[in-house]
Amino acid sequence: MFNSLIAMPADPILGLLTQYREDTHPQKIDLGVGVYKDPAGNTPILNCVKKAEKFRLDTETTKVYIGPTGSAKFNSLMTELAFGEDHSAILANRIRTVSTPGGTGALRVAGDFIKRCNPNSVLWVSDPTWANHVGLFEAAGITVKTYPYYDYDTKSLKFDEMLTALSQIGADDVVLLHACCHNPSGMDLTTEQWDKVVALTKQQGFTPLIDMAYQGFGDGVDIDAYGVRQMAAAVDNMILCSSCSKNFGLYRERIGSCSVIAKDAARADIAQSVLLYVVRCLYSMPPAHGAAIVETILESAELKQEWLAELQVMRDRINGNRAILVDKLKANGVDRDFSFIARQKGMFSFLGVNPEQVERLKKEFSIYMVGSSRISIAGISEDNVDYLAQSIAKVL
Repeated sequence: MFNSLIAMPADPILGLLTQYREDTHPQKIDLGVGVYKDPAGNTPILNCVKKAEKFRLDTETTKVYIGPTGSAKFNSLMTELAFGEDHSAILANRIRTVSTPGGTGALRVAGDFIKRCNPNSVLWVSDPTWANHVGLFEAAGITVKTYPYYDYDTKSLKFDEMLTALSQIGADDVVLLHACCHNPSGMDLTTEQWDKVVALTKQQGFTPLIDMAYQGFGDGVDIDAYGVRQMAAAVDNMILCSSCSKNFGLYRERIGSCSVIAKDAARADIAQSVLLYVVRCLYSMPPAHGAAIVETILESAELKQEWLAELQVMRDRINGNRAILVDKLKANGVDRDFSFIARQKGMFSFLGVNPEQVERLKKEFSIYMVGSSRISIAGISEDNVDYLAQSIAKVL
C-alpha cells in the first residue's frame, strides 16, 4: 500500500525552525514562525487565560462529548465578538456558528460546506495569501484561483486590479477575504476600500468567505471586524472563519469557529444541518477546553476587560516593533524607504529583499525568514533590532 508513495516537501517554516534551533550563533533571530512573542522571546499564557483555566479545573465535572456544534455559549459569544451584539444579522437570527479545531479546522469545515453547496464552485484567494489556504481548499476538492492583491514593487495594494478581477467573478463562486492583519503581506483594506468590496460583492452575488485569524491584533476588536460586519449586513449569504489562537494565545488548544450567514432563519437552519454533517464526517466532536476558556473570559466583565488590556499590550508591542525597525534602518544609513512596514498591520510583512539577500541574512548573520522575505514582526525585540537593522543594511 505505501510503496508507491512519494515524499512530500517539508514545510519551509518548520524547516527554518529546525535550522534556527540548531544554530549556535549568539545573536540568531527567528523571524519565521508566526506566533506572538514577548520581549524575552517567549509566547506567554495570558493572565486572564490562567484564571479561566483555574475556574475550568475547579468546576468541570465530566469529559463527555459536547456535541458536534460545540458549546452553545461559546458559539454565541464568538458570534457577538465577531459581528457585534446588536448586528442586524444576529437580530434577524440569520447566523449559525459551530466550534472547530482552530481556525484551520474552521476553514476546512467551510471548504467541505462549500463543496456541498456547489461542487463546481471556484474559490478565489488573494495573491498572495496564507500558504495553507490553497492546500486546505484543494483537499476539500475545490478549484482555487487567485485575484490581484499585493504589489511587491510599490509595497501597496493593487486595489483597482483587485476590483476589476472581482467584478468578473460570478454568483456560483466564493471569494476569500482577510478580515484584518493580512497574512502574509500585512497590507489591509481601508474602511473605504471595504465599502467598495462589499458593494461589489452584493452586485456580483458571489459568496464571501472571510478569514478572521487576528481580530484585535490590527487596530482593535471592533475596528478589525469592520469588513465582517459591513459584509454580513449587505449580503444574503456569507461564511466567517474565526480563530482564538492569536488573540487569546490559545495556539495548542486548537479552538476556533465557523459561522454561516443565510438569507433568513429557515435557510440558516438548513445550512447548519449541512455544517453539522460536515463536522461529523471530519472530526465528529470539537475540543472543549479552549472553548471553555474563551467563554469564561467573554462571559465575565472583569476577565473580558483584562483580556482586552492584555490584547492591547500585544497589539502595541507589534506596532511598536514595526516603528522601531523602520527607525533603526534609517539610523543605519539605509536609503531605501521601509516606511511601509510601519503602516501595515498584524504579525507579518514582506521585508522586500530578494531570495539571495534572504539567504545571506541566514548564512552570514543567522537571521531566519522564509524565502519570500516575509517576516514575523513579533520576532523583533529591543535586544535584537540593532543587530537586525545592521545586518539588513549590509545585504542591501
